[in-house]
Amino acid sequence: MKILALDTAAESCSVAIADSDFSAAPPLSSSPFPDPGTRVELTNLRKETHSRHLMGMIQTALGLSGLTLADMDGFAVAKGPGSFTGLRIGISTAKGLALASDKPIAGVSNLDALATQFSFCPCLIAVLLDARKKEVYRACYRFGENGAMKKERPEQVLSPDQAVADINEPCLFVGDGARLYQDIIREKRGETARFAHPCHHIIRASTLAALAMGRFQRDDSDDVALLVPRYIRKSDAELNFGH
Repeated sequence: MKILALDTAAESCSVAIADSDFSAAPPLSSSPFPDPGTRVELTNLRKETHSRHLMGMIQTALGLSGLTLADMDGFAVAKGPGSFTGLRIGISTAKGLALASDKPIAGVSNLDALATQFSFCPCLIAVLLDARKKEVYRACYRFGENGAMKKERPEQVLSPDQAVADINEPCLFVGDGARLYQDIIREKRGETARFAHPCHHIIRASTLAALAMGRFQRDDSDDVALLVPRYIRKSDAELNFGH
């Protein structure tokens, strides 16, 4: 199975092409996540609108992989929460590709994806993504011995203080919101607060591909016409006009 995955939900823009037949090692029978067999992964951290680079990154990734859009069996895209503009760019692009090729699509939670990148962690994981306006998008996770993910606290938009108020155990904080509000988290949680290395706070498109691949293998996909960004909170325009 070959998947093109896109993430444009935050400042970083990531594109990956995964091929389950390209896996470098046999999958672990105990792992709930399929090995996506990443062929190519590109990440752009330039602070420019993703619409300037996304299609070029897709074409570069295809060229490096030796594959074409016609070879793809499905598409994965970050569905939020995150930047309202960024999410629309990624989802509209992925939906257009899925419609044009008549292939399935899977929207993946940004919070779920980032937590999955730390599935080896034995303690609670709190994913905090910067929501601007001195708020964060938060969800908390725990992974079992077999790597199965359990979401212990739902996706919410909270102040940094609220995001850590109900955490009373050793916890790994990840995401750009964790980096931004690290001082507040340390003040509130003290020695129980642990932080990922700065280079690990970025969502990887290959992680989206792995989560989507698991869904596709279960014949589970999204209706391309109904897939929309998950914003969690209303946009400024909706707030200003009372909608």
